[in-house]
Amino acid sequence: MYSKEFSLNDNLIYLNHAAVAPWPARTALAVSQFAQENASQGATHYLKWLKIEEALRTHLSWLINAPSVDDIALQKSTSEALSTIAFGLDWSAGDNVVIYQQEFPSNRLVWQMLEPYGVECRLFDLDSAENPEEALLKQCDEHTRLISVSSVQYASGLRTDLLRIGEFCRQNRILLCVDAIQSLGAFEFDVQSIGADFVVADGHKWMLGPEGIALLYVNPELRNNMKLHQFGWHMVEPVGDYDSMETTPAKTARRFECGSPNMLGIHALYSSLSLIKEVGLEQISSAILHNSMYLNELILSHPQLKLISSTDKERVSGIVTFQVKGGDHQRIYKELMSRGVICAPRGGGIRFSPHFYISRDELARAMQIVDEIII
Repeated sequence: MYSKEFSLNDNLIYLNHAAVAPWPARTALAVSQFAQENASQGATHYLKWLKIEEALRTHLSWLINAPSVDDIALQKSTSEALSTIAFGLDWSAGDNVVIYQQEFPSNRLVWQMLEPYGVECRLFDLDSAENPEEALLKQCDEHTRLISVSSVQYASGLRTDLLRIGEFCRQNRILLCVDAIQSLGAFEFDVQSIGADFVVADGHKWMLGPEGIALLYVNPELRNNMKLHQFGWHMVEPVGDYDSMETTPAKTARRFECGSPNMLGIHALYSSLSLIKEVGLEQISSAILHNSMYLNELILSHPQLKLISSTDKERVSGIVTFQVKGGDHQRIYKELMSRGVICAPRGGGIRFSPHFYISRDELARAMQIVDEIII
């Protein structure tokens, strides 16, 4: 039904949505139309653009089930959003942050950068635990101020039990930050049920959008107490009143947006999310899980392959990572790319990450190419 939305070259099997996704046709069209309008009319219809910006916030609010669209800020990247959080909180010497050692660098470096302020970043080895959440929570003590965790681990694809972590955080008055970049657009996400205080995610992976625009959610109860480090015309309450001397930050999450919005990115991500919403997250997640479980079956049945990702139904995500026993994974990765299987070397192996529109035939063909390469 949605095959016309994806016009990838016939020689490509795109299994890299956990990195940078291809745009749907409607998104490419929206960008083209925006460019043509800007070239021919400039900002004549800027008020119309602002309506698209507001509609994007509405889409993002729906995507995470935020209490209000006012809780949604637009940032440049996941890294910027995490930095806004890390350096917006009021830390005390002796505080600690607990994370998995295997987190993507964006969700590790920012917390390590707090060490000069007396904040300890505690790293726990995810691979050493039978129950990752329980082991992570055992690293917490009375000085733990925040837990930061990915909804899905970028290398292994392990899906995190966010409800369990959220419940623990509420009981122990610990803040919870979720890097949801590997699940938003692929799976349902409920910030209110989880009880997350912060949610961050760039739009260029499972949301099928462009790089350069990201979601930042901040618990409205914390918003006004966050320190700001970027300032400009867009983040003040009387936005658009350029003669005003008022310096009061906006009451909404717009206070985290210091300058002019990325209108090109806004138009693109709005269009991509309109497809996600149209298809429905239930249908999308079901298709993604079927794809992952099919890949798991093919990998487990191959004597030369070792599956790194979990086969537990509660843990399976859109990411499937495997190793070739005794293989040179950089060489294998380069061979796969040269033969049109677009993937990534991650977690000491090869990472496949197919979205909902990728067919079983394409997955079977990709695994056939793997087999041809390693023979």
